[in-house]
Amino acid sequence: MTRIPDVEGSDLVPGDPDVLSIGDRVAAEAATRKLAEGYEDRAWGCMSSRHKFCREPCPVYQVTRNEQHTSYGFHATVAAMSQGLVDLEDAYEQYAYCTQCGACELRCPNTLFTGDFYRNRTQLVQLVKAVRAAGVEAGIERGFWKQWNADTVAYRNELQGDPAQVAGWADDLDLPRGGETILFCDCMAAYRQTKVPRAVSMLLREAGVEVGLMNDQWCCGGPALEMGYVDIYEEFARHNLEDWRQAGAKRVVTLDPHDYITFVEEYPRLFGDYGIEVLHITDLLSELIEAGKLRLERPLEVSVTYHDPCRLNKRRGIWESPRKVLRAIPGLDFRDVDHVTQWAMCSGAGGGLPVALPEVAAKVARNRLDAAEPLGVDVLASACVWAEDHLERVASADGAMPVVDITVLAAMSAGLLDADPWLAEVRRNQETAP
Repeated sequence: MTRIPDVEGSDLVPGDPDVLSIGDRVAAEAATRKLAEGYEDRAWGCMSSRHKFCREPCPVYQVTRNEQHTSYGFHATVAAMSQGLVDLEDAYEQYAYCTQCGACELRCPNTLFTGDFYRNRTQLVQLVKAVRAAGVEAGIERGFWKQWNADTVAYRNELQGDPAQVAGWADDLDLPRGGETILFCDCMAAYRQTKVPRAVSMLLREAGVEVGLMNDQWCCGGPALEMGYVDIYEEFARHNLEDWRQAGAKRVVTLDPHDYITFVEEYPRLFGDYGIEVLHITDLLSELIEAGKLRLERPLEVSVTYHDPCRLNKRRGIWESPRKVLRAIPGLDFRDVDHVTQWAMCSGAGGGLPVALPEVAAKVARNRLDAAEPLGVDVLASACVWAEDHLERVASADGAMPVVDITVLAAMSAGLLDADPWLAEVRRNQETAP
């Protein structure tokens, strides 16, 4: 049994049957050395402080109460690997316990102080990706992640949808292919949460914004990168960028925060400044409403709170624009659950957690829903199709509040979608709620 110094609950006993056995010991040792060279200084900087401020904000630690699943625990394990005390095979499964929400990075004293000592303790999200990638490189993988990514390669999307129907949601909307502004429709939105891209397309047309679709859209590649499959990510990224360039794109509008953060953080790491502006739809809608180009006039008499997507709020600081959109809807009783900018809760839908550890991901979602319950609202709104789908499924298990994307609310208020069926559903939920 291997134990990490100063980490509670750190008995590293690989036992998850989903973790496939190591294939190449030499490759594992080489991957560990490469990992240590890149992150050893940050790891020792974190361990030497012993502040452990990162624990309580972590949505996974709130569920497991295992310090091994915190930023401090992740860094401590890398420090131990750099000294040859822990094998990558022993440590690998620990790093599945992360949604890559970034809460720990916000709570790290790097946000309070400056200097190299504190700077070394940031970038936990990149550390988790690096450990997962080292595992894949060494032949250590989680079975569900491996299958998920194999399916994504086969179908070019994460939902195993027909690649020829990736734009099937827009068949009756007469959207062109190509153009200066491209609408990138996330895999979840393209095949399951199709009401979201339809709402966005109608809103942008109403506001006079011309958008086109890609000729051949593939997954953004971000989820593959988050799970450690770097080669798959790079293949998808290169394809999408080439498609944009052939289309003459100068701007890409994203629906989903996972796509957005992949395009603004990861693509530049791979390509440098690739010369295309990337916007999230909440920022664009907020601008259009403020400029008077988009009018929201139909009252929606419901009470709503907002779930901040981690990759918008905590990771990119986008929290004002979605709230401006909600406050622009007449009749809407908006009650903010979090109150303090970036200290928002995680849905549990990111970082491959629902694929690897669905029970943990469901408990994280339940915590998020429970935090909204005391507000007594009718609806939980968000701007992330993956969070919405995940929260929806967990909420439906006990008849909790409906979940909706704010673009759908905006489209109903703009008179572009019929609000009556949805309002009737909300009323039925009010009547049956415990």
